[in-house]
Amino acid sequence: MAGRRRASGTRVVIALCLLLVSLVGCGGPPATDSARAEVQRLLERRAAAILDHDETAYLRTGARDRYGNLRAVPFAAWSYRLTGLRRTGDSALAEAELRYRVQGYDRAPVSVGRTLSLSLDAEGRWYVDAERPAKGSAEQLWDQGEVSVVRGDDSLVLGVGQSGTALRSYAELADRAVPAVSQAWGTQWPRRVVVLVPESLDAMAGLLGAPASSYRGIAAVTTGETGAPASAPADRIIVNPDAYGVLGGTGKQVVLTHETTHVATRAHTSAATPLWLSEGYADWVGYLGSGRSPSEAAPELYRAVAEGRVPQELPADADFGFSGDGGRLARAYESGWMACRMIADRWGEVRLGE
Repeated sequence: MAGRRRASGTRVVIALCLLLVSLVGCGGPPATDSARAEVQRLLERRAAAILDHDETAYLRTGARDRYGNLRAVPFAAWSYRLTGLRRTGDSALAEAELRYRVQGYDRAPVSVGRTLSLSLDAEGRWYVDAERPAKGSAEQLWDQGEVSVVRGDDSLVLGVGQSGTALRSYAELADRAVPAVSQAWGTQWPRRVVVLVPESLDAMAGLLGAPASSYRGIAAVTTGETGAPASAPADRIIVNPDAYGVLGGTGKQVVLTHETTHVATRAHTSAATPLWLSEGYADWVGYLGSGRSPSEAAPELYRAVAEGRVPQELPADADFGFSGDGGRLARAYESGWMACRMIADRWGEVRLGE
């Protein structure tokens, strides 16, 4: 410390030894190990309270900033694993892996990173002040507000800032999409979908951990549709309510059927599957029975061909990037659909599926 003489080496060693004994006791574990164990037990109590729908027990673990938001979601599993703890006096910052599973839909737990702000209460027990996504992790729907739940025959729709009527309409569309996909693709898939309906485009981007500009004009996306392992625990159809809301009834059904097709086919797609095929097939299933003509289903491609800009090759994967060029993106999807339609017409639907 400034203004004080430096102690001799022997005195420094003795002082350090006395300090360590006062902190942890002779031969005891480091203080951080004790704190980690206490915080892990706190997180276990918090997880049990969520699964038991025990608000009183949850409040004993800390602030109720998330309990009201997620209490309607039917969780089959919820657990935390502490991965890091940085303590400063009576406060701490904990990093944890959250693993949860939605009852009846997730085959294995979904794993996400969480950051929890902690403090010691008057009795010296750790208390959760706040919980949020870890750096680099996407938001969960309950981070954005109170989640409302609507159950369909083959679907579970979770929404924030949406009316019950709106969520039921999504469930009805999803319930029509599931059998339509099974008729085209077959029944060797779970035949159940989870649809997330956030309040806005910005909220959708938060769920995807990406800039909102990347998804402007995109009505919906399915997580894990390409390149993920077949054993991946869960798919989520995430809706952009801004773009989806301006579609007509047929367009809305095509979008939900398209995304449901990704859920069904994901086990058979990989990084080697070209996007013109995975996206074109999803559109092909989506448009089956819609009565849409090629010029109606592919207006951007129709316009390009009419102007003499005839595609010379199938769209590359890069053409499906959300770059802000809506026309280019539309032509990529429409070209993939046209190719799949041609394959089905010329070689048959079975060969297209193969």
